[in-house]
Amino acid sequence: MSSLADELSAQILELVVAAIARGEITGTAPDLITLDRPKNRDHGDYATSIALQLAKSAGKQPREVAEILKGAISQLPGVSSVDIAGPGFINITLNRSNQAELVRTILSAGKNYGSGSSLKGVAINLEFISANPTGPLHLGHTRWAAVGDALGRVLSASGAKVSREFYINDRGRQMDLFGQSVQAAATGQAIPEDGYQGEYIKDLAVQVLATNPSISTSEDFREAAYRIQLDEQKSVLDTFKTHFDTWFSERSLHDSGAVEHGLLKLREQGHVFESEGAIWLRTTDFSDDKDRVLVKENGELTYFASDTAYYINKRERGSDICIYMLGADHHGYVNRLRAVAACAGDNPDYNIEILIGQLVKIMEGGEEVKLSKRAGTIITLAELVEKVGVDAARYTLIRYPVDTPMVMDIDVLRKNTNENPVYYVQYAHARIAAVLRNVAELKIIYTLENFDPAQLTHDRENELLGALAEYPRIVASAAELREPHRIARYLEELAGVYHGFYADCRVLPMGDEPAAPIHSARASLCAATMQVISNGLDLLGVSAPERM
Repeated sequence: MSSLADELSAQILELVVAAIARGEITGTAPDLITLDRPKNRDHGDYATSIALQLAKSAGKQPREVAEILKGAISQLPGVSSVDIAGPGFINITLNRSNQAELVRTILSAGKNYGSGSSLKGVAINLEFISANPTGPLHLGHTRWAAVGDALGRVLSASGAKVSREFYINDRGRQMDLFGQSVQAAATGQAIPEDGYQGEYIKDLAVQVLATNPSISTSEDFREAAYRIQLDEQKSVLDTFKTHFDTWFSERSLHDSGAVEHGLLKLREQGHVFESEGAIWLRTTDFSDDKDRVLVKENGELTYFASDTAYYINKRERGSDICIYMLGADHHGYVNRLRAVAACAGDNPDYNIEILIGQLVKIMEGGEEVKLSKRAGTIITLAELVEKVGVDAARYTLIRYPVDTPMVMDIDVLRKNTNENPVYYVQYAHARIAAVLRNVAELKIIYTLENFDPAQLTHDRENELLGALAEYPRIVASAAELREPHRIARYLEELAGVYHGFYADCRVLPMGDEPAAPIHSARASLCAATMQVISNGLDLLGVSAPERM
């Protein structure tokens, strides 16, 4: 769905193309006219620097180019006035009634308002948790569980076909140690020094024995505990509103022959070589700091061999773009994974993306919370949810850029005050719901058929309409930049604008005052705002309560 700004941008581009065709301006039209929202609304609803961009090739001063375009822009439907500012910025003010038609657009589109088609036809594999099934999901997984799920929702809203994937690291020595640890706990033996020590190991031992009292080998303990632990990870993610289309087992790469298939494909591309008895991938051809071993001298496959096979497997399953969301300790993976894509014959600037998430620190009572009661290490996803709830945990983890470390203050997130960002946004939604219940009680009609945009002329109304008009662009930019935190920050700004509108513009008649068209129009504006807040919260996987 295109925004008001997108439509205006397209119209101005047509005017620029026409002016070049007439010879009024020489040069080449850009692919896109960028419109900005002036911070000072006295400078109009939108501003563009297109005249400055065209001035050099046109051989004119920017203000001359702006003057050429000014007359044509002022004739566009819905444009109230056009002014030239500074060296040649074009400020555009829209007709208030025309801008207010946005209310009808939002209410007609409902849940679809904000959705777009910029990624239509693009298949994206989004891998946002890669974990061992050897223990509870911890805080590092938790950040990706929230951000990855929100990113999947944003990409889908922009038209992409998204496959959400959890990569199960269920192969290798850590799995054997896991089995030995559970067996030791079940038989009253000392857990191996390099094994798993958390209290959950004892719980798993009890559950395994309850299912099969005669179990004896560490391999059987490993497999039984693996199934139980993986089911628990799925359960806690389900509670956290994070769902995956595919739970991909690392073992399956080896059992299905996908690793050998991947090696064959890389050989065909000419980037595999042998040296010192080992088989290597020449990733230095594509900016990696060193070549990578695929098969050791003893014939053992490396973990990197699994990485390469996994990427090739994703692409062969039909993904155009493979997005990897990795932890803070995986910076070294960026160049090597990009090199894998290039070695497989793909474009590393398009077919693969690696996002690195920084660490999360939890504070409670003024002190950092480091230990998990159950896992014996850092705090788990389940414990975080128990402390603050799903909505507060998800919203807070999403609202910060993932490439920066963040601090979660448990005490703040438990407060029902504006200091708590998720409460601030949810309260705006609940407040509007309460207003609309009062509107219904007063029998004020605010249907699409009786909506009169000409009623909405107050500056606060115009400011709110301007904020609502930005939502589709926010969603599109969040998808393009892979930054769902933009949705959260937008919602907080929108909530603030709504509260300002509510303070200065009465939605309900006072006392015995009869309901007038202005009350109906403002009720519609409230309903549109409520819809946008609901849509935005839904993209974050956060509830939109109607009562708080």
